[in-house]
Amino acid sequence: MNIILASASPRRRELLTQMGVSFTVQAADVDETMDKSLPPEQAVARISARKASAIACAPDDVVIAADTIVCIDGQMLGKPQTPEQAMDMLGRLQGRAHTVMTGLTVRCGAQVLTETACTRVTFRPCTEQELLRYIATGEPMDKAGAYGIQGRAAAFIAGIEGDYYNVVGLPLCRLGQMLGAFGLQL
Repeated sequence: MNIILASASPRRRELLTQMGVSFTVQAADVDETMDKSLPPEQAVARISARKASAIACAPDDVVIAADTIVCIDGQMLGKPQTPEQAMDMLGRLQGRAHTVMTGLTVRCGAQVLTETACTRVTFRPCTEQELLRYIATGEPMDKAGAYGIQGRAAAFIAGIEGDYYNVVGLPLCRLGQMLGAFGLQL
């Protein structure tokens, strides 16, 4: 039995390595367009399930797939494509609370578990110059909501309620419980 991470995310690789998990990486090539007709919790779970099902593997291999979004005012924020989009996202988040949601799927053969982990994050009020300096680092460009809590944006975080690792992109506590359902222990 092999564990396969269906993600190219360096943060997810780091987190699994930190937990002592031996795994291989096989990035899933799927359309990550969110279905806006679904509630955000379901939309992000659906993407993670799609990623897990896209991985070809042996019947006893375990596939771990995840997708993370940021939600504020009922809107889903993915990864910004331009510095202007990053500024718009960060401007909406600053001085307010939002929810980070990670759809998490674990699959082994025909058995599939999919859940969504939610964490509430509060940004402190930020100046436009602070946000522009942060965007200039390039860090926001490959992260949902245009920030990485584990990086320079940590200085913007006034509070967190829930799983920190969910905000990084892989809710480790929940993942451990899901893997336990397959007889695996972290």
